[in-house]
Amino acid sequence: MNIHFYKYQGTGNDFVIMDNRDGAYDQLTNEQVHFLCDRRFGVGGDGLMMLNKHPEYDFEMKYYNADGKPGSMCGNGGRCLTAFSRKMGIPGEKVTFIASDGPHEAIFRENGWVELKMQDVDWVEAGPLYFYLNTGSPHFVKPVDDVQSLDVYTEGRGIRYNERFAEVGTNVNFVQQLENGIFVRTYERGVEDETYSCGTGVTAAALTSAGQEAKTYTVPVQTLGGPLEVRFTKSGERSFHDIWLCGPATLVFEGNINI
Repeated sequence: MNIHFYKYQGTGNDFVIMDNRDGAYDQLTNEQVHFLCDRRFGVGGDGLMMLNKHPEYDFEMKYYNADGKPGSMCGNGGRCLTAFSRKMGIPGEKVTFIASDGPHEAIFRENGWVELKMQDVDWVEAGPLYFYLNTGSPHFVKPVDDVQSLDVYTEGRGIRYNERFAEVGTNVNFVQQLENGIFVRTYERGVEDETYSCGTGVTAAALTSAGQEAKTYTVPVQTLGGPLEVRFTKSGERSFHDIWLCGPATLVFEGNINI
């Protein structure tokens, strides 16, 4: 099979993307997806996405983790696929699409950022020194004092494969409060390693960093791959809506590969 692919990244969270509106890649196997995401033998990426047609939305987002298995919602992936949809000729300053966790809308900004509306969150488990919530994907959020010195792979893997999460898995986010915003590092399931950035993860971290007051928040987020911003309204102790993940989404290169 000859594949024409595009490589996009959003704050270092990188993806192999294909235009599948004609169904040309419907038969791609999980093993082939895994190969394409392999950084030594394939194109390399934290995940793979297909731009699919949908009768009720501008497009459908089909997402696979780097291990080749279908994945849950990916926030940076959604922003990158939105940028790709514009390159593929889908018009408008605002688009709507359907993903594994439901409908989304996204807006293009003049500074090159893509703003993606995330699903509302109305449940957060608050434990001793951690939070657990779902922002389209499940996230275990742990506040730390010095995130840059942390062994994210070892610490994150220990939580992801503990007795509670081993079967289904969870993403693990380590969060440090800064003078203005937060710094987030993420161990991502499906990649089974630290990624430079994770959109649903920084969203989860931003929500849990909010104060007690019910109001609209804007949280600057620093990741290894660069800056993001999360805006949201807190309407109750553990209830959040109008959540927007904002940041850059950039084409790296395109090419062809035979598999």
